[in-house]
Order: sequence, then C-alpha cells, then structure tokens
Amino acid sequence: MHTQAGVSVASDAGKAESPSAGEAKRDRGGFQAFFERERVFLGIVALLLIAAGFIHPYAYAARWFGFALAAYSAVANDSIQTIGTFLASNRDKPWWLLWLFVGGLFVATVSYSWATYDGDVTYQRLASKGFATAPASFSFLQVAAPIILILLTRMKMPVSTTFLLLSCFATEVSGIGGVIVKSLMGYVIAFVAAIVVWLAVAKVLDRTTKKGAHHPAWRGFQWLTSGTLWSVWIMQDAANIAVYLERSLGFWELVVFAGTVFGGLGLLFWMGGEKIQEVVDEKSAIQDVRGATIVDLVYAVILYIFKIQSKVPMSTTWVFVGLLAGRELAMAMRGTTDHGLKGAAKMLFNDLGRVALGFLISLLLALAVNETFRRGLLGG
Repeated sequence: MHTQAGVSVASDAGKAESPSAGEAKRDRGGFQAFFERERVFLGIVALLLIAAGFIHPYAYAARWFGFALAAYSAVANDSIQTIGTFLASNRDKPWWLLWLFVGGLFVATVSYSWATYDGDVTYQRLASKGFATAPASFSFLQVAAPIILILLTRMKMPVSTTFLLLSCFATEVSGIGGVIVKSLMGYVIAFVAAIVVWLAVAKVLDRTTKKGAHHPAWRGFQWLTSGTLWSVWIMQDAANIAVYLERSLGFWELVVFAGTVFGGLGLLFWMGGEKIQEVVDEKSAIQDVRGATIVDLVYAVILYIFKIQSKVPMSTTWVFVGLLAGRELAMAMRGTTDHGLKGAAKMLFNDLGRVALGFLISLLLALAVNETFRRGLLGG
C-alpha cells in the first residue's frame, strides 16, 4: 500500500517531479490511471467474460464455473471484514501459516454444516424465502456477476456480495427486501455499538499502545477472536458462494466446494490481500494487534447475534463498514487518532459512498438479469 502525503512541486518547470509527486499525479488520474496500471488484470477479466459467454448455456458447467468465480470474488471482497484486520496485524508472520489457519477453519465450518443440515453448506441461509430452489439454467450475466465483483474489488470498492450475487438468483422480491432490512439494521447497530465500545476503551488502548510491545497473550487472543469471526462470517456468507450449486451437496461435491475456496484463500494470502485491503489498512491503529482484536471481537458478537436471530441472509459488508465508521468517529472524539473529527467524517462518508454505489450496481445488475426481480420491483 502506498500513502499519499503532501508534496511540494518545484517551481522550475524543467525540474523532474519527485517519485511521490508522480505517484500522486497517477492516482488523480482516476479510471485512466487504473486502466494503465491494470492492463494484465483487465486482460484476464476479458478472457473470463469470453469464457462465461461460451459456458453459460451449459447448466452443469456454468454452475461450477460460476461457483469457482464466486468463491474467489466473494472472499476477496469480503476479506476486509474478516481476515483484513488479521492480515494487517500479522504482516510479520509467514503467509502460508495464516492461510493454513484460516483455510482449515473454512473446511471445518462448512463440513460441520454439511453434516448437520443434510448436505447444506450454508447453515440453511439458502433455505430462506426466495432462495430455496437451485437454478436450473443460467444467463450470461448470472455467470458473469462474480467477474464484475472481481473488477470492483480491484478498484478497492467494498461491495455487498450478498446483494450482488444473491439478487441475481432471488425468485421472490420479498426475499431481497428481507436482506435489505436486515442489512440496514446491521449497519446502524454496528455503528452505535462501535461508538459505545470505543468511547469506553479508546483512551486505555491508546495508552497501552504507546507503552510499546504488547503482551504475548494478545496474539493468542487475536487468533482466537479472528478465527471465531471467520467461522461466524462463513455461517452468514457461504450462501453467496453456494448459490450457484444444488442446495444439498454429495461428499465429492463438498470436497470440490471446500477445496476450491481453500485454494483461493491460499492465493489471497500469498498476495497479501487484494487491493481492497487498503480500506482496512488506512484505519487508525488497525495494524496493532490490540486494536485489531477488539474490532474482530465486537464484529463477531454482532454477526453471531444476527445469525441466531433469523435465517435471512444479510450484507456483512454493511455491518463491517458501520463498525469501522463508529470506531473511527469514537476515536476522533476521544482524541486518539491523527485524523481528527473531520478526517473521521470523511472516511465515514467515503466508505458509505462506496457501499451505496456497490448496492446500486448490484440493483442494476439484478434488474438486468433477473426477470422475476424486475417484474416484482417495477411491475409489468
């Protein structure tokens, strides 16, 4: 990740720009700079779109191709919520150790659901209204939806994978309505809870951090809370990955399901997180194991409460963004961040704007691809 700082530009027109100035100028290029930097990536995206065009008429192949794309894209985008803080505060650890820990938990969590719920790996999230029937055929946009998500992730945009992927397959508008209501409640509750918690602990954490190295027990506590959070997230969001598949998987289908995600996690950890990791890294004191642990603990508790409250899927992205916003605001109010109230408010609205734009894209995609959704929402 690079950090933009104030850069003085030489008055002499012939004097070369400093590397920092050139970097800032490239960043201001917006989409043009993105396309220049990401030519290879965009080439891969183009090839995937072409492949989706060829594969989507063949239901069985489209089912597993779409799942494989969703497996990486959903985890990569949602990684900022779960393993993002874990990555940020464990940069000194080998990537493969973090991968084996997180990947092993994924396999164990989905295997438990598979054994408990008769082949269902989603903890019955897809048994809720509007999602209980597996798709029998696929349109091009349904298969291509995860590719769009991969592109948005590369642009560092936190997107509700629940909306973007599930809305393409909803058989009833009321199913999506329930997801929206639950997600908005999650944002508000996480925002308020974060303010309350960090108003209480911000000063203490700040003093402890300034004293230097943390007690070794903090590292063990963080791995425990991060592992718990990751497992609870899987219970909520495995539905976003499995929506392409049959609602009850056989043993070898489970092996392919778990193995594909396990491999994708390895790629993600090897890269040190997707570009979207910067949304986490920019937050105050998130690289410190103590701050990261408190974030994971509060987030895990909120997700678990929503998990047992109902089987309706929800956008965990909205919950996480609300949590970070409330945390940053409370730290600014306590004077324990360099960003100040103005900087905290700017982050809040920037992140909220990103998820709102992501929701709008998801809605437009659902209207384009899902006739049932389009008729229910617009009539006709």
